[in-house]
Amino acid sequence: MLQSSENSYGVRSTSPASNPNSYNPVKTTTAPIEQATIGRTLVIKGEITGAEALYIDGRIEGKITLTENRVTIGRNGSVQADITAREVVVMGKVIGNIECSDRVDIRSEGVVNGNVSTIRISVEDGAVLKGGIQVKSGDQKQQNPVQPQAKPAEAPKPAVVEPQKALTATAGA
Repeated sequence: MLQSSENSYGVRSTSPASNPNSYNPVKTTTAPIEQATIGRTLVIKGEITGAEALYIDGRIEGKITLTENRVTIGRNGSVQADITAREVVVMGKVIGNIECSDRVDIRSEGVVNGNVSTIRISVEDGAVLKGGIQVKSGDQKQQNPVQPQAKPAEAPKPAVVEPQKALTATAGA
Protein backbone atom coordinates (compact mmCIF):
# COMPACT_ATOMS: atom_id res chain seq x y z
CA MET A 1 0.00 0.00 0.00
CA LEU A 2 1.34 3.43 -0.91
CA GLN A 3 0.89 6.51 1.24
CA SER A 4 0.71 10.08 0.12
CA SER A 5 3.69 12.31 0.95
CA GLU A 6 1.34 15.00 2.23
CA ASN A 7 1.30 15.66 5.94
CA SER A 8 -1.85 16.31 7.96
CA TYR A 9 -1.86 19.99 6.94
CA GLY A 10 -2.00 19.23 3.25
CA VAL A 11 1.56 20.46 2.61
CA ARG A 12 3.90 18.30 0.58
CA SER A 13 7.15 17.40 2.26
CA THR A 14 10.35 17.08 0.25
CA SER A 15 12.17 15.19 2.99
CA PRO A 16 11.61 11.52 3.73
CA ALA A 17 9.04 10.72 6.41
CA SER A 18 11.65 9.31 8.78
CA ASN A 19 15.37 9.96 8.49
CA PRO A 20 17.41 7.97 11.00
CA ASN A 21 20.51 10.06 10.25
CA SER A 22 18.91 13.42 10.98
CA TYR A 23 20.34 15.29 13.96
CA ASN A 24 18.21 17.71 15.91
CA PRO A 25 20.28 19.08 18.82
CA VAL A 26 18.46 19.89 22.02
CA LYS A 27 18.48 23.62 22.66
CA THR A 28 19.26 24.59 26.21
CA THR A 29 17.83 27.64 27.86
CA THR A 30 20.52 28.01 30.52
CA ALA A 31 23.54 30.18 29.96
CA PRO A 32 26.93 28.47 29.73
CA ILE A 33 29.32 28.81 32.64
CA GLU A 34 31.18 32.08 32.33
CA GLN A 35 34.91 31.48 32.16
CA ALA A 36 37.66 33.83 31.15
CA THR A 37 40.61 32.34 29.28
CA ILE A 38 44.21 33.52 29.19
CA GLY A 39 45.70 32.01 26.04
CA ARG A 40 49.08 30.36 25.77
CA THR A 41 50.78 33.38 24.15
CA LEU A 42 49.57 35.91 26.75
CA VAL A 43 51.76 37.19 29.58
CA ILE A 44 50.13 39.17 32.39
CA LYS A 45 52.00 40.92 35.19
CA GLY A 46 49.94 42.35 38.01
CA GLU A 47 46.83 41.57 40.03
CA ILE A 48 43.86 39.64 38.66
CA THR A 49 40.47 39.90 40.38
CA GLY A 50 37.00 39.09 39.14
CA ALA A 51 33.70 37.27 39.53
CA GLU A 52 34.02 34.45 37.00
CA ALA A 53 36.05 31.30 36.54
CA LEU A 54 39.52 31.64 34.99
CA TYR A 55 41.42 29.25 32.73
CA ILE A 56 45.13 30.03 32.39
CA ASP A 57 47.14 28.57 29.54
CA GLY A 58 49.59 31.50 29.39
CA ARG A 59 51.88 33.09 31.95
CA ILE A 60 50.84 35.09 35.03
CA GLU A 61 53.08 36.97 37.45
CA GLY A 62 51.57 38.75 40.44
CA LYS A 63 48.44 37.90 42.41
CA ILE A 64 45.18 36.10 41.54
CA THR A 65 42.11 36.70 43.71
CA LEU A 66 38.88 35.01 42.64
CA THR A 67 37.45 34.09 46.05
CA GLU A 68 34.13 32.66 44.83
CA ASN A 69 35.33 30.99 41.63
CA ARG A 70 37.54 28.33 40.09
CA VAL A 71 41.05 28.93 38.76
CA THR A 72 42.37 26.32 36.34
CA ILE A 73 46.00 26.32 35.28
CA GLY A 74 46.16 24.48 31.96
CA ARG A 75 48.96 22.21 30.75
CA ASN A 76 50.76 25.14 29.13
CA GLY A 77 50.03 27.52 32.03
CA SER A 78 52.76 28.99 34.20
CA VAL A 79 51.82 31.01 37.27
CA GLN A 80 54.20 32.89 39.56
CA ALA A 81 51.59 34.26 41.92
CA ASP A 82 49.69 33.72 45.12
CA ILE A 83 46.23 32.33 44.30
CA THR A 84 43.10 32.86 46.39
CA ALA A 85 40.03 31.07 45.02
CA ARG A 86 37.18 28.73 45.86
CA GLU A 87 38.72 25.94 43.79
CA VAL A 88 42.08 25.52 42.04
CA VAL A 89 42.94 22.89 39.42
CA VAL A 90 46.63 22.63 38.48
CA MET A 91 47.70 20.92 35.27
CA GLY A 92 50.61 23.30 34.60
CA LYS A 93 53.10 25.00 36.92
CA VAL A 94 52.45 27.19 39.97
CA ILE A 95 55.12 28.97 41.99
CA GLY A 96 53.35 30.64 44.91
CA ASN A 97 50.93 29.96 47.73
CA ILE A 98 47.42 28.62 47.11
CA GLU A 99 44.54 29.51 49.47
CA CYS A 100 41.25 27.74 48.69
CA SER A 101 37.89 27.85 50.42
CA ASP A 102 36.87 24.50 48.88
CA ARG A 103 39.44 22.28 47.13
CA VAL A 104 42.77 22.01 45.35
CA ASP A 105 43.23 19.44 42.59
CA ILE A 106 46.80 18.84 41.36
CA ARG A 107 46.68 16.65 38.27
CA SER A 108 49.38 14.20 37.21
CA GLU A 109 51.22 16.73 35.04
CA GLY A 110 50.85 19.57 37.59
CA VAL A 111 53.67 21.18 39.59
CA VAL A 112 53.15 23.33 42.71
CA ASN A 113 56.01 25.04 44.55
CA GLY A 114 54.44 26.78 47.53
CA ASN A 115 52.19 26.35 50.52
CA VAL A 116 48.63 25.07 50.08
CA SER A 117 45.76 25.84 52.47
CA THR A 118 42.40 24.24 51.70
CA ILE A 119 39.54 22.11 53.00
CA ARG A 120 40.00 19.30 50.44
CA ILE A 121 43.04 18.37 48.36
CA SER A 122 43.67 15.83 45.63
CA VAL A 123 47.16 15.06 44.32
CA GLU A 124 47.35 12.57 41.45
CA ASP A 125 50.23 10.16 40.87
CA GLY A 126 53.03 11.93 39.02
CA ALA A 127 52.13 15.39 40.34
CA VAL A 128 54.81 17.44 42.11
CA LEU A 129 54.02 19.31 45.32
CA LYS A 130 56.85 21.08 47.11
CA GLY A 131 55.73 23.06 50.13
CA GLY A 132 53.50 22.91 53.17
CA ILE A 133 49.92 21.67 53.25
CA GLN A 134 47.27 22.89 55.67
CA VAL A 135 43.99 21.01 55.44
CA LYS A 136 41.30 22.93 57.29
CA SER A 137 38.03 21.49 58.55
CA GLY A 138 34.78 22.51 56.90
CA ASP A 139 33.86 24.48 60.04
CA GLN A 140 36.75 26.87 59.44
CA LYS A 141 35.20 27.79 56.08
CA GLN A 142 32.54 29.82 57.90
CA GLN A 143 34.03 32.75 59.75
CA ASN A 144 30.99 33.39 61.97
CA PRO A 145 29.26 30.06 62.62
CA VAL A 146 25.62 30.31 63.64
CA GLN A 147 25.77 27.20 65.83
CA PRO A 148 27.53 27.29 69.17
CA GLN A 149 30.99 25.80 68.92
CA ALA A 150 31.25 22.19 70.07
CA LYS A 151 34.10 20.86 72.14
CA PRO A 152 37.03 19.84 69.92
CA ALA A 153 36.82 16.23 71.16
CA GLU A 154 33.14 15.98 70.11
CA ALA A 155 33.61 17.22 66.53
CA PRO A 156 35.46 14.16 65.16
CA LYS A 157 33.03 11.60 66.67
CA PRO A 158 30.55 11.51 63.73
CA ALA A 159 33.39 11.01 61.26
CA VAL A 160 34.70 8.07 63.30
CA VAL A 161 31.32 6.46 64.00
CA GLU A 162 30.01 6.61 60.41
CA PRO A 163 32.88 4.65 58.82
CA GLN A 164 32.50 1.96 61.49
CA LYS A 165 28.80 1.66 60.67
CA ALA A 166 29.65 1.44 56.99
CA LEU A 167 32.22 -1.30 57.68
CA THR A 168 29.73 -3.22 59.80
CA ALA A 169 27.08 -2.97 57.10
CA THR A 170 29.56 -4.08 54.45
CA ALA A 171 30.83 -7.00 56.56
CA GLY A 172 27.30 -8.22 57.21
CA ALA A 173 26.31 -8.12 53.54
